[in-house]
Amino acid sequence: MAALVSGTMRVQGSRLSGAARRALAEYITGRKMGGDVSGSATGRCLAGPPIPDRATGFPWNGWGNGVTNTRFQPAAQAGLTAEQTPRLRLKWALGFPDATVAWAQPGVNGGRVFVGSQNGTVFSLDARTGCIHWTFGADGGVRTAIAIGERAVYFGDTSANVYALDASTGRKLWVRKIDDHPLARITGSPTLHDGKLFVPTSSYEEVQGSNPDYECCTFRGSVSAVDAESGKVIWKTYTVEPQPKARGKSTTGRTLWGPSGAAIWSAPTVDAKRGLVYAATGNTYSGPDQPTSDAVIAFDLKTGKIRWTRQATPNDTFLIGCRAGSENPNCPNPNGPDHDFGNAPMLATLASGRDVIVIGQKSGVGFALDPEKEGAVLWQYRAGQGGALGGMEWGSAADRENAYFPVSDITRPKPGGLHAVSLATGERIWFAPAPPLKCAPGRGCNAAQSAAITVIPGAVFCGSNDGALRAYSTKDGAILWEFDTNRDFVTVNGVAAKGGSMQGPGPVVAGGMLYVNSGYGAFGGREGNVLLAFGVGEEQ
Repeated sequence: MAALVSGTMRVQGSRLSGAARRALAEYITGRKMGGDVSGSATGRCLAGPPIPDRATGFPWNGWGNGVTNTRFQPAAQAGLTAEQTPRLRLKWALGFPDATVAWAQPGVNGGRVFVGSQNGTVFSLDARTGCIHWTFGADGGVRTAIAIGERAVYFGDTSANVYALDASTGRKLWVRKIDDHPLARITGSPTLHDGKLFVPTSSYEEVQGSNPDYECCTFRGSVSAVDAESGKVIWKTYTVEPQPKARGKSTTGRTLWGPSGAAIWSAPTVDAKRGLVYAATGNTYSGPDQPTSDAVIAFDLKTGKIRWTRQATPNDTFLIGCRAGSENPNCPNPNGPDHDFGNAPMLATLASGRDVIVIGQKSGVGFALDPEKEGAVLWQYRAGQGGALGGMEWGSAADRENAYFPVSDITRPKPGGLHAVSLATGERIWFAPAPPLKCAPGRGCNAAQSAAITVIPGAVFCGSNDGALRAYSTKDGAILWEFDTNRDFVTVNGVAAKGGSMQGPGPVVAGGMLYVNSGYGAFGGREGNVLLAFGVGEEQ
C-alpha cells in the first residue's frame, strides 16, 4: 500500500480508487487490511439538520477563501481574533485511512467541513464535533480544496476527473474527465464563479520523464471552464499552444516529443471586474521553450482566449531526476532551475482601492503585477534562495496592507522563515526567522515553511515541515501561539492517526474554529494522516 500511495508505484496508484488500491495490495500480498476503506465505520453523526442555503454565506470556500485567492479571512467570518489565538485548544481529530499524506484542504459551510483524502474518500463532517455526515469514494486521490456552491460541492482527483456532489447527502450529481492524457491529474483546486467551475490540470509526466524508456513528453497544462450544473465543458485552453510533435529519436530508440509542460499546480483566480481568469504555470518538460511557462496567464472569462502572459523565468525546461551527468536521453540540456509557480495568483486590493496581483515563486521571489497593464511588474521581493522545492511553494497570503511570503528552501542550509511585505511598495515590514525545531533530528525534520498560510486580522497561521502550527502577529512577526502535531491522536472515526510534516494545504479559519491537516510523507517531509480542529477554550 505504501508503494501505491507514496512509493515507486505512486503514479499507477493515483489512477485507482481507495477500494481498488486495497484490492490490489491484498491480492499481491495475500493479506487483508483492517478497518473500513472509507474510514467511516465509526464516528457517524446520529442526525443533522440540512445545510442552510447560500444566504448564510460561505465561511471558507475553495482554496483561497473566495475567487481572489488571498487566503484572508475577515473578522466576521473568522469568529476568532488575534487576542484569542493563545487560547486555541484541540477540539477533535479525524484520521485518514490508507494515507501517508494529509494533502487536501477543507472547505467550510453551513456547519459542515468538507475534505478529501489520499485514498479518494471525501468526508462531510460536523464542524463542531467532527462526526461524519457522509462519505464519497472518488476514482483517484483527492488533494484539491473543496469549492462550495448553493447545493453542491466540487473537487478534482488524481485521475483528472472533476466531481459535483449534493452537499447535503454526498450523492454524485456528475463527474467529468477533464483531460485524457494518461498522466494528467488535478492538483490545483477548482474555482467556482457565476455558475462555472474553472479547473486547472497538471500531470505526473515530469516524474515519468525520468524513465529513459518513456517517450517524453506530450502533456500540456490547461484551464477548463465547466458548467457547474451539468458538468459540460464550455471552453478549454492549453497553456502550450503548439501541439507536441516528434523531435527525433533518443539513444534508446524512443520518439522524443515537444513542446510540453506548463502545468497548473494551483487554483485559478477570477477577476470579475476585468472579465479575466488568472492562472500560474510551471516549467516545460521538453522543448522548444515556451513563453507561457513559469508565468501568470490571463484568460478571457467567457471564451478562454489568452489575453496576456507575464513570464518570470524563461528557458526553464526541467525533469525530475536529471542531475548533472545523467545518461537519460529525456533530460533537457541544461536541466532548468525548476522555478514553477505553485502559488495561486492573489488578486489583492490596497487600502487605496488599487488592485494588484501578488504571487510567490519557487525562485524565492515574490511579485506584484499590475492587472491594468497586462501584468507589468510593480515590484519584486527576494524572500528565499529558491530552486527545486525552494522559495514559495504552495501558498502566500495578503490582507489590505501586506503580502506574507513563507519560505521553503527545504534543500538549503537554512530553510524556512516568514516575510511581511508592503503591498504598496514591496518593502519589507518584518521578517520572522524559522523557530527552533519541534521534530526529532533526522530525515524530514527541518524548518522549511512550504505549506500555504492564512491571515486573519492581526494573525498569520503557518504550518512547518517540523510539524508545528504557529500563529504570528501581523504587526511584528512575534509568535502568538504554537501547537506541536508530532504525535499520535485519538480520532472521532477510530482510524489510527499521527501528525508529521506540514506542507501543501494551509490552515482554514471559519466560525471560531481552525482546521488544518498534518502529515506530508513526500518531498522531504514526514508521514502523517490527520485532520485537526481547534477552538478557543478547554481541550476536548
